[in-house]
Formats: sequence, structure tokens, C-alpha cells
Amino acid sequence: MTIGPILTADGPADPIAPIAALDSVDAVLRALDSQRYVADRGLATAIYLSLRLPKPLLLEGEAGVGKTEIAKAMAAITQAPLIRLQCYEGLDVSHAVYEWDYSRQMLHIRMLEATGRARDATPHDIFGPNFLIKRPLLQAFEMTNERPPILLIDELDRADDEFDAFLLEMLSDWQLTIPEIGTIKAATPPIVILTSNRTRELHDALKRRCLYHWIDYPTLEKEIQIVATKVPEAPGRLARQVCQFVQGIRRHDLWKIPGVAETLDWTNALVALGVEELSRPEVPATLGCILKHQDDVQRVRSGLFRELLAEVGETAAVPEAGILVSDSTAR
Repeated sequence: MTIGPILTADGPADPIAPIAALDSVDAVLRALDSQRYVADRGLATAIYLSLRLPKPLLLEGEAGVGKTEIAKAMAAITQAPLIRLQCYEGLDVSHAVYEWDYSRQMLHIRMLEATGRARDATPHDIFGPNFLIKRPLLQAFEMTNERPPILLIDELDRADDEFDAFLLEMLSDWQLTIPEIGTIKAATPPIVILTSNRTRELHDALKRRCLYHWIDYPTLEKEIQIVATKVPEAPGRLARQVCQFVQGIRRHDLWKIPGVAETLDWTNALVALGVEELSRPEVPATLGCILKHQDDVQRVRSGLFRELLAEVGETAAVPEAGILVSDSTAR
């Protein structure tokens, strides 16, 4: 059985047309490029196959390498709604699929009693679609009657092992079971993208139901291309220096290695400050854009900054480690 659609979205007359246009790996690459997402052929192949088979796509990789952005780009490409389930420890069915609106149910029961119809009431009068609060997974299944949405199950590794087991029915048979109502089967499977930072291993049974792709940190030239695409106002010299610096940091054993997201944040911050090269004295004060742990910040400021700056070819004077730059110094 299916419950009537809960959301609508404006779009072209043929809702499948944007997906059908992705008829090759090259077409996927071009589409991602149109959304300013720099992808390699391996990732484009995984996306193409997930659309053609169709099968859920599991993306693993370190935080900040662009896994979530894939779902956003695909939603823009296919002109489909993006439904996001952000996972966390303790996530259960009531937050992922559905829960009952108990206050409305109690009010309805009192109305039945007041009108003398309580004796003839059936369970369906209380546990029916009108009293169902629909969470992301159920929303994604119902919307497939109109247009297959992009369902992003983000950071699945943050959820508990039990939630992996719950997803097995959904990802294998494209159906969900609500005990009080029955089994709800998707008319057309949603486009499912799962992401994981690999803080824990996902169940093998879950992985068997998905296509898999690992997104690694980009090479230097690819990261420069990403910065040039996402922050076009950044000077070319600054973009290359930032990427070389971040690539150098990733070779060291830090608490939190900066991802591509941090590279972009840092570049945007430097552009906002009017910095054109990393030798500027205000640059050390911006390290919080790429380093998210105090021990890492102290380690970089205590000498690693000079070392990495030398690697990117800088020769200008650098402020002493730990010395704050006054507002008058920054331009």
C-alpha cells in the first residue's frame, strides 16, 4: 500500500528526463562540472551505475572531501528534491521513518467520546495516515509517485549498528513496514546516497546492497582546480600556495587533518582579508580555518608553519610563532 504524496515539487513535464540524460559516464562528468563539482572518472562511473542499475551508492572517505556535496549536486542535476537524514548516535525509527502525533490522537479520542462514537471506533481511526508524522525515509518513499527524490543518508557511521540492520529491508526491497498500517512500498526507488567517515565499520549486509566508492583527498593539481572552480575570485598564486600548504599539512600526524572543505574556507577567508600570498603577516591568525584542534594550531605555529611556507616557495618574513598580529598590521 501507499499513502498519498506529502510533498510536491515544480519541474519539467517529464520528471525522468534529467536522469535519462545522464546516459554515460561522460554525461555524468559534464553534469557534475556544470554544478562546479570537480570529479574523477571513478566517481562518475559509480554515480552512473547507481542510476542505471539502480542501486544505493555508499561513499566513504575522510570528513570534508565532498561526499555530501555529491548529493546536493545530483539534486540540482536531476531537478529532484533532496531529502537528507543526518545520522547521529541513538537515531531510531521515530526520527528516521515516522512517529505518531499523540496529542492529535488524544484529541480525536476525546472527540469520539464526546459524540458517542467511541464504541464504534476501530484502530484505523486512531492509527491512520492523518496522525502519522512522516520523517525523511518515509517522505522519500512517498515522493517517488511524482519524481524519484535524492535521499541522502549522511554520516551513517555515526548511527548505531542497529540502524544498519533496519536499513536492510529498505535497501533490498524498497519497502518500509509500519506495524499499525502495514508495508509501504516505493512505486519507484529513490536515488539513495549514503555517506560514511568510517569512524566505525558498517555491516557487510548493508554494503552488499550498495555500490561502493572511496573518495580520497585530492591530488595537488585537482585541489587547485577545485579551489579555482569554487573560489574563482582567488588569485592563481594564492590558490596554488594554499593547496600546497594544505597538502603539506596532510603529511603530518595531526589530530584533525584538514579536508577540501577547510581548504575552501581558508581560501575564502584569505580573499576576504585581501591576502594575495601566504607570506603576509596576518596569515597565521587565520589557521583556525583549516585546523580545528588547539594542539594542531600550536604545533603549526611553533615551527611547522615556517617549514611548510618554505616548501611553497615563500621567502618573505614570517611573524614569530605565538606572536599576535595587531589590527594595524593587517591590511
